[in-house]
Amino acid sequence: MAKYECELYGDFARIYRDIDDAVVNGSMSATREDYSDLSIGDCKCVVTVYERYSWMGGNRVSMNVTLMEANGHIKLSAITSGGSQAMFFKVNTWGEESFLETISEVVEQYRRNY
Repeated sequence: MAKYECELYGDFARIYRDIDDAVVNGSMSATREDYSDLSIGDCKCVVTVYERYSWMGGNRVSMNVTLMEANGHIKLSAITSGGSQAMFFKVNTWGEESFLETISEVVEQYRRNY
């Protein structure tokens, strides 16, 4: 498992589209499996699940991307899973880390630095 979390700034819808494009276009086998678009009052949240084939691991890897906006703040949580073939201990997480890297360039454009 690999995880990437941070606070972003900018237009929520544009950030989501840019992240979605980066994932789907970042790998030949990447697909958007499903998503939920939720809101309560001024709070917006989009949860999207992606999947792709990991050549290094010889299996499929999933990535859950959650983007939430509330009170003028945008938070991102991206978590990958499934890139190991080990039965008891994770030996190889390259596929998971590689999948997570497909969004890093886009996310860094919107990342809030303090």
